[in-house]
Amino acid sequence: MEADGVRRVDYGYWPLRELPDRVARATLALEDHRFWIHAGVDPIAITRAAFGNLRGRRRSGASTIAMQVARMQHPTDRTMMAKSREAVIAVGLTLRYGRQELLAHYLRLTPYGNGSHGIAHAARFYFDKPVDDLSWAEIALLSAIPQSPTRMNPLKPEGLARATQRGHRMLEELARQRVINTTELALAHRQLSALPPPQTPRRPDALHIVLRYEALVREGKLRPASPFNPRIFATLDFDVQSNVTKLAQRYLNAWRDSGAEQVAAIVLDRGSGAVVADLGSNSYDDRHAGALDFSRAQRSPGSTLKPFIYALALERGVITPADILADLPEGASLINNADGHFLGPMLPRQALANSRNVPATNLLRASGLDNAFRFLHTLGLHDQTVPADSFGLSMAIGSLPTTLERLVRAYSALAEDGRMMDLVWAQGQTQREPVRVLSVDTARLITSFLADPMARLPSFPRYGPSEFPFAVALKTGTSQGYRDAWTIAWSRRYIVGVWLGRGDAGTMTQLSGGGSVARLTHAILLQLHGTRAGDLDDSGFPPPEGRVPVELCVFGGKRGNGDCGQTLTEWLRPNEIPPPQERFQPGDKTSDQRDAIKMPAAHRAWATAAGYRVAGEPEINAAPRLTITSPDNNSRVWISPDRPPGSSRIALKAVVEPRPPQVVWYVDGAPFAVSDPDKPVYWPVTKGAHQFQLRLPLQPGVSQTIHIEVE
Repeated sequence: MEADGVRRVDYGYWPLRELPDRVARATLALEDHRFWIHAGVDPIAITRAAFGNLRGRRRSGASTIAMQVARMQHPTDRTMMAKSREAVIAVGLTLRYGRQELLAHYLRLTPYGNGSHGIAHAARFYFDKPVDDLSWAEIALLSAIPQSPTRMNPLKPEGLARATQRGHRMLEELARQRVINTTELALAHRQLSALPPPQTPRRPDALHIVLRYEALVREGKLRPASPFNPRIFATLDFDVQSNVTKLAQRYLNAWRDSGAEQVAAIVLDRGSGAVVADLGSNSYDDRHAGALDFSRAQRSPGSTLKPFIYALALERGVITPADILADLPEGASLINNADGHFLGPMLPRQALANSRNVPATNLLRASGLDNAFRFLHTLGLHDQTVPADSFGLSMAIGSLPTTLERLVRAYSALAEDGRMMDLVWAQGQTQREPVRVLSVDTARLITSFLADPMARLPSFPRYGPSEFPFAVALKTGTSQGYRDAWTIAWSRRYIVGVWLGRGDAGTMTQLSGGGSVARLTHAILLQLHGTRAGDLDDSGFPPPEGRVPVELCVFGGKRGNGDCGQTLTEWLRPNEIPPPQERFQPGDKTSDQRDAIKMPAAHRAWATAAGYRVAGEPEINAAPRLTITSPDNNSRVWISPDRPPGSSRIALKAVVEPRPPQVVWYVDGAPFAVSDPDKPVYWPVTKGAHQFQLRLPLQPGVSQTIHIEVE
């Protein structure tokens, strides 16, 4: 820590290919002009310094280049004993290595202020030039600094003035030694007097970036830089990096009272995959695990994996965009929604945009647990070698850990029409060709789901942090116990990923992805696009090719006819367009004369409980069909250890056509409950093997027996 309170970074030094002759002459003119004739200690300089000090003149240490090298190798207090030891070491170094090597070593190590060591680094740091391209004026300024890097700091006006004055003396000495002629001397004096304060390079805001480049080199993904010019030409945009860092720190400070301690963010340039900002933590020096790079830390991703589960279901033909998914109590999986509510039958667009847990787990089950596990591995989201059963259906809501870096790369497949590319951190990085992991059709459908503000209702209100004045698709996620909050968003120009949490993986207080980091992501994207209040960009994401927009009824998924109430526009292939919603007949009226909606039998109970008017079923003289829809046959149920004993329940649900007044539920061969066929019955979970059957009271009719195992 310097006196001005600013932490300086010691950059070490850069090797020299060969001794730079002009810099060597300038340095010796100021520091040790009898260097080539003494043996490491200059007796004339010592004698002159001693007389000067005795007469009260400015103190002079008479340190030679060799003595300064000795002091740099073993820094200590400036005492007579220390000076004597340096003198002895200087003589030994000169005799052992020779003057040429000693001078080269000095120019490699000597400090030039502001964390710059060695002339090779100083030339780049202050003037962005190789040593051989420095002018005499620039050499004069740099050669003056090592005597006192703090007093002659060229980045400060007073320091620049002192270094310039000393540089003029050096030029006169070079002229006296006939190293430069009269014309060169006059030009150098003019240029030195006119030199402005150097514009030094911007330094990264965190060491995580440097450590990442080091890892890329170690992994063979980035060619090592030349030791003589060890610069890495990064893809980072330091203006974007600085802005993202400031925004992240500002928002994190607002969330600290709710338990948040760390934040990470990655910003990609669309199309190229170039990383333009990479924030690993709030600050590398933060006592709350700031040295950890949370963009590479394994964390629970919450709901951020759901888009890939929907994508797999679309790819495998498990669903079409016009199918209806039920967000209803699901029994065997014991999975609830984060808000504790169920929204009933929904189109896939709504179910994903509202981030409902039940439809996602049902799709995961329908697509196959192993298939989904392999697909997420193909996307690079995990490297797990354990069976998919180790994570189960909860994989859809965050049980499979991943990192922010992996998530951003996987989401690039959705943003880039199904082609996933490597993240590019620097020029010359080894990069594989983009890999097609999804069809263009599926990638564009998922993007349209996540970019539709109407589809997010009612879970995410309009004009909040999920809505932008330009096209943006986004997905939020929150892990169990509010340990992690996520948002991944992409526009036509950028992909942004943000994580919020704690270094100790502790819980936060009600900080969800949609309620916290979505706001930070919103601020980052607005700044990236330079958008101001009132701006509006009508250009959206490209629609899926070969599909047409169709207005669908939210209830039932039929084509809208003006009578079905709420509708959403969906992109469908011609062969997927459903028939129009049937118009209600005069008989389909309730006692209060409001139109009654026709619902599938599996959804009638939800619609009634939600206050909708459900049209009655016509009388059908046919044998009743009894089907248990929950729990699934041969399923396994795990009792959560976090729940109080006796609080776990399974919803027993069925579809009975035609609809009778009552049904009887049997559990393990004994009657358990008599109920309305459209309403779920809740059975308290007990460990062991169990059987469920549904029967009609006092008449023929029985369902298939369902077997489950509770652990």
